Amino acid sequence: MSDALLDLVRRHTRAGAAASPFVTPVAGLTLLRSDHEKLASHAIFKPALCVVAQGAKWTTFGGRRVDYRAGDALVVSVEMPAFSRIVEASPTEPFLGVVIEFDVTAMRDVLNALDDPPQPADGAGRGVFVTGFDGPLADCVLRMVRLLDTPHAIPVLAPMIMRELCYWLLTGPHGGDVVALALAGSHVPRVVSAIHALRDRFAQTIRVEDLATIAQMSPSAFHRQFKALTSMTPMQYQKQLRLLEARHLMVTGAANAETAAFQVGYESPSQFSREYARMFGSSPRRDIAALRAAATP
Repeated sequence: MSDALLDLVRRHTRAGAAASPFVTPVAGLTLLRSDHEKLASHAIFKPALCVVAQGAKWTTFGGRRVDYRAGDALVVSVEMPAFSRIVEASPTEPFLGVVIEFDVTAMRDVLNALDDPPQPADGAGRGVFVTGFDGPLADCVLRMVRLLDTPHAIPVLAPMIMRELCYWLLTGPHGGDVVALALAGSHVPRVVSAIHALRDRFAQTIRVEDLATIAQMSPSAFHRQFKALTSMTPMQYQKQLRLLEARHLMVTGAANAETAAFQVGYESPSQFSREYARMFGSSPRRDIAALRAAATP
């Protein structure tokens, strides 16, 4: 990892780990910092390039765990709930990261301009993978973060750097996995459209057959492609979305456990509590109390 990127991320996260994530003036660019190892936490990952500048972490998508550290980049090509933990961080050498959300329109434009575009990977394709972070890709990320020092240049240069980033991803060793994000005619964007429908209607009862219809696939083919892409079944995906939203409602004080359970689609509070404890490791009441205590200065 270049010293230049490390210095930039460290300088722009001087406010400390408590302020992480650092949302920047560059659309889609977020900086991460943690001065200590962290317990595993749940989050929704959007399609993005997630670069580790210093430290290490792991993320679990469904039943698949990926480990990545300084010098690695996690590529996520479809929105997914995930479970992450920072495993290397200290006050003297904090975990530092850069997240750049993909511009799908730019990805498609670059793909259409290629003389020899990559072919989609065999099978359903992988919704997430880890790649080495070096060469032109690393240079693009460095220049994107450097824009924070010249705000007036952001509207002009950020779109150009995004297009270059898409170029190196599409023409790199994982181009076949990335290309599915831009191919409107492939099965992956159709599965993604069903994922978006599931995300928007997660509190409703929805059948796999309904999602398969949205994806214009047979139920068996859709189920197979969905699991290959996300490492979880549609119902597991929906359950994680429900529990994450319920946790957010309770942490913010918008609802108690019973009300949150009904708002996210559970008919049985006891079933909600059981599934919540399996996902977060403790009952809703204890988990929320611990989260609030940790957030208190």
